[in-house]
Amino acid sequence: MQPSLHFFTPKHQSLLQTQSPLFTCKFIVNPAKKTVPRNPLPLLSPPAPSRSPPHPEVVEPMVQRERSNVLVPQHPNYPVHLNRFQKLAAVALDKIETSVIMRLEKNYVLPKMVDPEVQISGNFAPVEECPVHHGLEVVGRIPACLRGVYVRNGANPMFAPSGGHHLFDGDGMIHAVSLGLGNKASYSCRYTRTSRLVQEARFGRCMFPKPIGELHGHLGLARLGLYMARAGLGLVDGSHGTGVANAGLVYFNGRLLAMSEDDLPYHVKITGEGDLETIGRFNFSDQIDCPLIAHPKLDPVTGDLHTLNYNVLKKPYLKYFRFDKFGRKSGDLHVDIDQATMIHDFAITENFVVIPDHQMVFKLSEMIRGGSPVVYNKNKTSRFGVLQQNDVVGSGIQWINVPNCFCFHLWNAWEEISDTGDKIIVVIGSCMNPPDSIFNESKDTFRSELSEIRMNLRTRQSTQRVIVSGMNLEAGQVNGQYLGQKTRFVYLAIADPWPKCSGMAKVDLQTGKVTKFMYGTWRYGGEPFFVPDKKQTCNRNGNEDEGYIMGLVRDEKKEMSEMVIVKGSNMEQVAAIRLPSRVPYGFHGTFISQEELRRQVI
Repeated sequence: MQPSLHFFTPKHQSLLQTQSPLFTCKFIVNPAKKTVPRNPLPLLSPPAPSRSPPHPEVVEPMVQRERSNVLVPQHPNYPVHLNRFQKLAAVALDKIETSVIMRLEKNYVLPKMVDPEVQISGNFAPVEECPVHHGLEVVGRIPACLRGVYVRNGANPMFAPSGGHHLFDGDGMIHAVSLGLGNKASYSCRYTRTSRLVQEARFGRCMFPKPIGELHGHLGLARLGLYMARAGLGLVDGSHGTGVANAGLVYFNGRLLAMSEDDLPYHVKITGEGDLETIGRFNFSDQIDCPLIAHPKLDPVTGDLHTLNYNVLKKPYLKYFRFDKFGRKSGDLHVDIDQATMIHDFAITENFVVIPDHQMVFKLSEMIRGGSPVVYNKNKTSRFGVLQQNDVVGSGIQWINVPNCFCFHLWNAWEEISDTGDKIIVVIGSCMNPPDSIFNESKDTFRSELSEIRMNLRTRQSTQRVIVSGMNLEAGQVNGQYLGQKTRFVYLAIADPWPKCSGMAKVDLQTGKVTKFMYGTWRYGGEPFFVPDKKQTCNRNGNEDEGYIMGLVRDEKKEMSEMVIVKGSNMEQVAAIRLPSRVPYGFHGTFISQEELRRQVI
């Protein structure tokens, strides 16, 4: 991979409001063989779209950590707007970083969960931006109902980390596959121009701390202090957010929003050519000033978008609110929890919001003791809060204990009435064990089991059963037209060998039957996304599984990437689209129809 970077100079105004320049990854795949350019390259226009895929990119694993000599230039690139004092201060702080912090970090063996050699190797390694490529090879026929754009988010670090790095720390990059008439398809991928990325691009290196990979123990406090010093001197500005926008994607009220739970969402425009342009941070017309979690819930009946905000520093630790279909925000509802808790996902039913309060908590004081601020609290009992959607103060929330349950993702929830007339809340999710598997190494075997949780609102008792045992199922969804209503099917990634995904599974929640679509030897993918065939499921009167599942797949042996399309009813492939460049494994995606794109807010 040729390490390089193209970005706008100040005369081009802001990166966030102009046509996307070509960002390419200034990342060292093998530090022993390649070096970082000393100065930024000049601004270049994106190359003309190609109609034939280039040769597949060969990916080398990171094998060495020569951080101090390779990752930080001897003559750093300081933005021209800095005054003389700021430049001197910047030099001094860089010296502290390279001579003190990084030297001390080299004395520690990084755990695998934050070791760049593990976290950013193989097909987890970053790629360069790809302008629109038209005329892609299509094997089979693209179904007529799939006219639009499939977009998938993921972490793609632009700069090589100088310390620890977790997969969740990477800069957000969106991959877009456009599907048109005549069995035609195109592809592009672009960084989301976050405030953080734009500032680091001016320096040509990492300037913000990585929340999971670096903020551990005393050296994590040192890196936090270094960032605060740089911010205090005006070298970096965190007032416009420090998030990476790499996790979730939702299309709401005419806007594609890229989300991570450490910042506001970013509005990304999809052009008529199928390219991606960052419009900027989106605060819902000045209605919010706080981060949103990466998994808001779009009610298919009302059009409302439900979401949460959690705060790791002070109370209220958790807030719930929603936006109606016109984008108008409800009032904040403070959810009373005792500890700052990681709440990555939640669920909605027709009348309720279902909020997990699990065992992964934030304790910043652990850094002083030399540990991680993300802690698995084994003394805490997992529970769910069931909140009426029309509750304006939160006093009616019912907390129901569900011991030994940690669901990083929830796939659906609905309401039922028991034989005795009691209202039951049913939740479908993947229960992960150990709960801190994503953040810490463990001797225990990783398990993510599709489970059903039933909660009685009268007795406040719960039951839990595993629907599919012996198979790790993570990342996926139900037919979105049935969200919040009783569903029969869920479509999930087969997370084996973890953290790769070897296929997709359709699970019948009534019978427990699993129908698999396996990618094949040396082929792995990620989250499958279900798109209903609207001719069949209009107004939710058709068969729930009438539709198509799409996902990105990498053949690690042939070094080819493609998007596969599988028929939902029989789990058989109907088409595959060969992509022009490598697509790393990523996180979550969505499909935006041609009709929705016509109503896109420009």
